[in-house]
Amino acid sequence: MNKGTTYEVKDMKLAGQGLMNIEIAEANMGALMKIKKRFSKEKPLKGIKVGLALHVTKETAVLVRTLIAGGADVAITGCNPLSTQDDVAAALAKEGVKVWGYKGENSEDYYRYLNNVIGFKPNITIDDGCDLVSEIHKKHPSLIPSIIGGCEETTTGIIRLKAMKMDNALKYPMIAVNDNKTKHLLDNYIGTGQSTVDGIIRATNILFAGKTIVVAGYGSCGKGFAMRSKAFGAKVIVTEVKNFPALQAAYAGYRIMKMEDACKIGDIFCTLTGDKHVIRPEHIKQMKDGAILANSGHFDIEIDVKGLKSIASSERRVRPFLDEYIVNGKRIFLCGEGRLVNLAAGEGHPSEIMSTSFCGQALAVEYCVKHKGKMPVDVIQLPEEIDDRIAKLQLEAMGIVIDELTEEQRKYLSSWEEGT
Repeated sequence: MNKGTTYEVKDMKLAGQGLMNIEIAEANMGALMKIKKRFSKEKPLKGIKVGLALHVTKETAVLVRTLIAGGADVAITGCNPLSTQDDVAAALAKEGVKVWGYKGENSEDYYRYLNNVIGFKPNITIDDGCDLVSEIHKKHPSLIPSIIGGCEETTTGIIRLKAMKMDNALKYPMIAVNDNKTKHLLDNYIGTGQSTVDGIIRATNILFAGKTIVVAGYGSCGKGFAMRSKAFGAKVIVTEVKNFPALQAAYAGYRIMKMEDACKIGDIFCTLTGDKHVIRPEHIKQMKDGAILANSGHFDIEIDVKGLKSIASSERRVRPFLDEYIVNGKRIFLCGEGRLVNLAAGEGHPSEIMSTSFCGQALAVEYCVKHKGKMPVDVIQLPEEIDDRIAKLQLEAMGIVIDELTEEQRKYLSSWEEGT
């Protein structure tokens, strides 16, 4: 480990590669780069301290640079023990960013780094999974009066924030960046679909074609993974606990069944629910020899890994991000220790997808500053016009031009008198 007064990273010698990876990411994040250019001129975040608990990836580094360009002072740590890209963390440290994180963090370091960010006394928090917000509320309530607001990146974090609100535990405004259309309909659906398949393949080198894939959860992430699996030639089964998404999955042509039935016939299982113990020992015991388990939800509790260990007669690491467990004489493989497989075994979403997500984060931070003291203590969605602006920026980055309404059409859409 390399340590300094403002950083703790795996190896500073990796910074050169990290800088090149960030450069490649920037080339594919045109929408966010336009915001960075405007921020550089306007400095809307001058004097603001932003604390981040996000996946420390090359794409996140571009967001960090964008916030700094806007005048912010930034400190960052990871939001998952296996998602930090060590070369990127080193590159940020070399650029003078306050950064703490390495791939494979133990629990002690994970929370120590979170508290380093909290010790930075941020005015705005950016979270992915709500651990930073939760830690502040539980252990550092004295900081809350100086916090303008926060931004949450992922579905799991939004679930936790809404639970905090219901318990009257939430004490400062939180913007649900995850709920932007340009986030959950692109990042969760398109991004998770591709990166989850990529992570499983990197971990296992498995062929998807002809396999039976069990998709646990048919929200935006599950929809994306099911779509990509089907495109690879897999047979898809969906397990759900809600009626409407189950109906959607049925109309998409997938088989719907309970996990207690799917566990007997699946080849690859992936959880994308945001819930706990979706795959349990009673399911694992009935799986085929060679079954592969993966999770693409934020936390490592969707698969009951402790339960798996308790019923296994032996375990061993057979590839860098693949562990083999022997259960009743059968081999069960677990990808990425049950942590989110797209970042544990892969590089996460493609840069182009993260551009729109991080446009949402950058503009949410700006929104917090502009509306300081005016936002309710609640889980807030950004105005639709901001989401639309992000979509426009991404279309421009892709070189796409769309039609415009004529004056006659504008008048028609704003009137009620003209009918049949």
